[in-house]
Amino acid sequence: MNAVLSAAPRRPIRELPDELISQIAAGEVVERPASVVRELVDNALDAGATEITVKLVGGGIRAIVVEDDGCGIPSEELPLALRRHATSKIASLVDLESVSTMGFRGEALAAIGSVAELSIASRIAQAPHAQRLDARTGELVPAARGVGTSVEVRELFFSTPARRKFLKTESTELAHCVEAVRRHALTRPDVSFALWHEGKLVQQWRRATAEARLQDVLGADFIEASRPVALDLGVLRIVGRAGTPESARTRADQQYVYVNGRFVRDKLIAHGVRSAYEDVLHGGRQPAYALFIEIAPDRVDVNVHPTKIEVRFRDSREVHQAVRRAVESALAVPRAGDEQRESSLDSAAPVPAPPLGRGFFDAPRPTVQGHLALQQAAVLYAQEPPAAWSASRAAVQAPVAPLPADTEWPLGRAIAQIAGIYIVAENAQGLIVVDMHAAHERIVYERLKASLDAARIEAQPLLIPATFAATPQEIATAEAQAETLHTLGIDISALSPSVLAIRSRPAALAGGDVVELARSVLAELSQYDASSVIERAQHEILSTMACHGAIRANRQLTLAEMDALLRDMERTERADQCNHGRPTWRQITIRELDGMFWRGR
Repeated sequence: MNAVLSAAPRRPIRELPDELISQIAAGEVVERPASVVRELVDNALDAGATEITVKLVGGGIRAIVVEDDGCGIPSEELPLALRRHATSKIASLVDLESVSTMGFRGEALAAIGSVAELSIASRIAQAPHAQRLDARTGELVPAARGVGTSVEVRELFFSTPARRKFLKTESTELAHCVEAVRRHALTRPDVSFALWHEGKLVQQWRRATAEARLQDVLGADFIEASRPVALDLGVLRIVGRAGTPESARTRADQQYVYVNGRFVRDKLIAHGVRSAYEDVLHGGRQPAYALFIEIAPDRVDVNVHPTKIEVRFRDSREVHQAVRRAVESALAVPRAGDEQRESSLDSAAPVPAPPLGRGFFDAPRPTVQGHLALQQAAVLYAQEPPAAWSASRAAVQAPVAPLPADTEWPLGRAIAQIAGIYIVAENAQGLIVVDMHAAHERIVYERLKASLDAARIEAQPLLIPATFAATPQEIATAEAQAETLHTLGIDISALSPSVLAIRSRPAALAGGDVVELARSVLAELSQYDASSVIERAQHEILSTMACHGAIRANRQLTLAEMDALLRDMERTERADQCNHGRPTWRQITIRELDGMFWRGR
């Protein structure tokens, strides 16, 4: 084999032809018809268009036409527009570092023209008519159209048939094109978009307010099953909507993030959103959300990837924490309190909390600092001796005054307990059914979180240290984050340049795989802010404690105790789900009850 390699003739270094250079660049910029649609719509928006029409044939494989009413291109600049790295959007490094346009690289049209038949017809306001340029021949001829630009792309990848074989069916490529336009429509409600395929209108979004456009694009169901997100930190602003945990989906197909109007896929932001759902999302389901982040252009680098779909932040920790905080705040208020929350948003005066009867669930919150004391406080809720429980019950009934007759509590008044598991209550809309263990678990968990206040997690020493072969990254993280790991109850030290030894683990998580636990924590510490990793680990332990500390099935409660639990739910953050993401209550309306019994038919 060495003889064969040594016999290979040396190839001289030479410059690549311009067309081949463009085709190589096209491999990064143009993946499929949707890539062409995205680039051309970007250019239309940068030209100040208020109406954009996309016309497709064969799912965009055979033809793509994008028409806009923007400022147009002067006829003398049309040939230059097709040259590589020719753009009107930046002229210096300073411009690049503060770019605010959708496009700026000056390579999209050249790349598209190298793998398809391309022509541009454009007219500026001062011109008597439009001019049409054929990219292949360079011929410039008069054309008929109003002010603006039309770009026509035919037979995508005709010159690179191997690339064309990788395209999917026309219906699949059409779906990707529709999604590309939808992403633009979400962030630009001031622009009208129309998408045609084979002469038929597929989608149309007229100019509207931001709220109306969000509903037009994502549907009324998304609006009803989501909550408003709003956070303003001065240098960073986040608005949008976050879907409720119960509306989570099996696929991540309704997750939209924009940075300064540009749709992006960013692992940092995705992790921040996901961490905000940790306490409320069940299993592997995916939340739905649309988040619009505004940040100073010099604090974000958009020149990271040729498709401009990735960005890099100057202060990634700041963005991660802001995203998590914004989404957490939106999810924190339970549905039962939504009405009060919405009314308080427009009022300077805070909405007073409803009068609460003093009962079993209104017991003073534990003010403990250490892990053992926290655990004892949680278990007290579930493990009172029968005598103490009877005494507690007697004490409850005396101070709890009857609820005012004219008060409409969101979760209603308790009327019964079913099978020792569910509480049935009546409110203005009909019946409320509450899973008492799941609801109380959330209440205990939120109280424990409030009481923790950065206490260390109790560690359990291992009789025999667990060792594992570690990567250089894991070794470096273990050494740099030793104090953080101790806070989490984990003691890791290096035995050799390639082996780590685990000498202690969190006491409350004694049943898990200690090596897998250590590796996952090291991986997170190497990527994300240490304080957020500590917080999530602490919360996982408290969640386990709250689950064991919540009231159990078959525990008989008085009506006063049931009402006290309902009132606690109404004022507890994230009370709609237990710590594992399961729902804690359900509403059955009068209309649904009427339907069950065919009333009104």
